[in-house]
Amino acid sequence: MSLVDELAGRCRFPDRSTLDCAVSGGADSLALLVLACHSGRPVNAVHVDHGLRPGSATDAEVVADAARRFGAGFASHRVRVDPGPNLEARARAARYAVLPAGVLTGHTADDQVETILLNLMRGAGLEGLSGIRRERRPLLDLRRSETVALCEQLGLQPVVDPTNEDLTLRRNRVRAHLVPLLDEIAERDVVPIVARQADHLRDVAEWLASQADTVDVREVSALLATPPPVASVALRRFIQEQTGADHPPDTDTVARSLDVVHGRIRSTELGRGWTLRRRQGLLRVESGSGGG
Repeated sequence: MSLVDELAGRCRFPDRSTLDCAVSGGADSLALLVLACHSGRPVNAVHVDHGLRPGSATDAEVVADAARRFGAGFASHRVRVDPGPNLEARARAARYAVLPAGVLTGHTADDQVETILLNLMRGAGLEGLSGIRRERRPLLDLRRSETVALCEQLGLQPVVDPTNEDLTLRRNRVRAHLVPLLDEIAERDVVPIVARQADHLRDVAEWLASQADTVDVREVSALLATPPPVASVALRRFIQEQTGADHPPDTDTVARSLDVVHGRIRSTELGRGWTLRRRQGLLRVESGSGGG
C-alpha cells in the first residue's frame, strides 16, 4: 500500500460533490490537497495571502503548481492584516472572510493537542478541552510528520513559514517546548492520548450543550433548577452571545457568574466593559454604559 493510500484511509472527507480546500502551501495543507484529489471528487485549492512577510506572494505559485499537478481548481485571494495585538486571530478572521463556506483545512492531531493545551491554559470549559471540531478537518487523525513525509515522497516542496519558529507566539512555544516535555515526562507520545480524550470530551460537551438548549438562561429560577454542569454550559454560552466575544468565558468568570445566579454577589465583571447583573429574578449582561 502506498503512503497516499494509507493516509487516505484515515481521512474523513465530508460527503460533498466538490471539496474546497484551504491551501497555504505548507506541508499539512498540501497533503490535504493531495488526499482530497485522491478521493476522486472535484477539488478546489483556495490560497489566501495575508501579506505579513516578505515574499509571501510567491506562496500562491507553490499552491497553483500543486493544484495543476493533481488536477484541482485554483483560486487566490490577498487580504490586508495590519500589525498589532491579536495578530493571529485577526489574520484568521480575514482569511475566513474570503474562503468558501465550509472550506476544509489541514489541521492534524498535533494541531488538535496544541489547541487543547492552549485552551487549558486559557481556562476554557469542557468544549474548549474537547479541541477542534472534526467538521471540515479531514486530516485530524494524521500526524504532522506524516504530512511532511507525504510531501517528501511526492517531491513537493512546502512553503516554510518563518513565523512558525517565532517563540514569542504561545502556540509555537507549546509546540517547541511543552509537547516535547510532556512526551519526556510521560515517556511516550502524548499526542494520540490527548487526541483520544478530546473525542470523548466532545461527546460529553455535545450532550451538555443539547441539554443547555432547553434552559431559559435569563430566568434565575430556571438556572437554579438546572443540574450544575448544564447550568454552567448554558451560562457560558449566554455570556459569549451577549458580549460577542471570540471565545466563551473562562472557568473563573463562569464561577463568579454562578455566584450572581445564587445571590452570593450582586454582579460580576465579564471583561471588556461588560457586567453580569441579577435584577428581579432576571440576568442581564450590560455594557459600561448600562445597556444590555
